[in-house]
Parts: sequence; structure tokens; C-alpha cells
Amino acid sequence: MKITFYGHATFGIQIKDINILVDPFITGNEKASEIDIETLKADYILVTHAHQDHILDVEAIAKRTGAVIVSNYEIVTHFQNKDLEGHPMNHGGSWDFEFGNVKYVNAIHTSSFPDGSYGGQPGGFIIEGEHKTIYIAGDTALTMDMKLIPMQTKLDLAILPIGDNFTMGIDDAIIASDFIDCDKILGCHYDTFGYIEIDHEEAKRKFYDKGKDLMLLEIGANMEL
Repeated sequence: MKITFYGHATFGIQIKDINILVDPFITGNEKASEIDIETLKADYILVTHAHQDHILDVEAIAKRTGAVIVSNYEIVTHFQNKDLEGHPMNHGGSWDFEFGNVKYVNAIHTSSFPDGSYGGQPGGFIIEGEHKTIYIAGDTALTMDMKLIPMQTKLDLAILPIGDNFTMGIDDAIIASDFIDCDKILGCHYDTFGYIEIDHEEAKRKFYDKGKDLMLLEIGANMEL
């Protein structure tokens, strides 16, 4: 499993020969200006919620690649009405895709499209591949529901928001890592704009002091599990 960071909360995940894109927000992110969305591969696009900083480039990429959009019912219906292919899910449900099992889990946040229309309830994803399992929390507060995750699966990596103000901050993300029983954390949803700027070294130190590893990838960089 290869994971590439495209800025903010956007990731590319490659499982064997399948390419998954998560929450594509690139053309509106000045920090990701070197990323060309026309070059991105996508067989599936996973969307955690409907805010613009998570869906901005969904339509353009899906039209070019024919990717299947996986999200809640309302978001998938929104894009199906634009003649794009989608697979609707809802909280607690799971589905076996060609690359592995995906479960849509709870998140505490809001979810509306840029025009203010209803975007369904926000969520996160647990992706269980053949060899590795990851948790993509989406935009969320710390929630007790996270404690349910290790009761069913052992995580190899968790992608958690750490920018504070709109989501969890560093201290709550550390508690979240305890709840999900995963000490290997990949941070997201930080530094994109003023409200969510963080001190990288302080964030890493706080995780390290708790015996955990916080990874903050440069935009365009990748890691392998």
C-alpha cells in the first residue's frame, strides 16, 4: 500500500494496481500548486463529506478518469446527477471492493455543499486491504465512537486531522490514537490556511513523548506500508 499526500486532506492510495483518491482539493490549494490534477490516476474517489475543501476537484477528476465516487448517499447522488458513477454508503456499512473492504464510520463535523445544500452526515473510512488496514478519520472532533474501531480490526496506520479550530487538534489527536489503538499517525488538515497552522516540531514532540509516531509528509511525498 503506497500513500501519497497531495496537501490538506487529499491523499492518493495505491493498492496493487488500483488507485484511490481521497477528498481531492488541489486546484484551490495554493500550497499544492505544483500538483497537476490532469496527471492523477483514480479508479475510486473516496469523499468524507461535502465541504469544498474536500470535493473541489472530484467532478473534474471523475469525468477524466471514470472513477467510482464512494461516499454517503447524498454526496453520491449529487455526483450521479452529474452523470458520474458512484457507490453510496452510510454509517456502519461496509462493502467489498476489488481492492479490499471499506467501512464508512462516524465523524463529528458538519457537511454541506458549497452552495449551502445538504451534504449528508460526515464520515470516515476504514480501508482493509489484503495486507494492511488504515483509518481515514475525515474532518472530525474526538469521539468515543473511535473506541469501537479496535474492537473489530487492527490498524496499521491512521490518518487524523490535527489542525485544530475546525477539527481535532494535536492533544485530542493523541487521545484519538489511544482510542483506536494505533501509534502510527499520518497528519492532515493543517497549514492550508491561517486557522489551522501548526508548529510541526511541537506536534511531533508531543506524539513522541507519548510513544507515538506522527508523520507530516511534504506535499507530493509518499510512504509505503
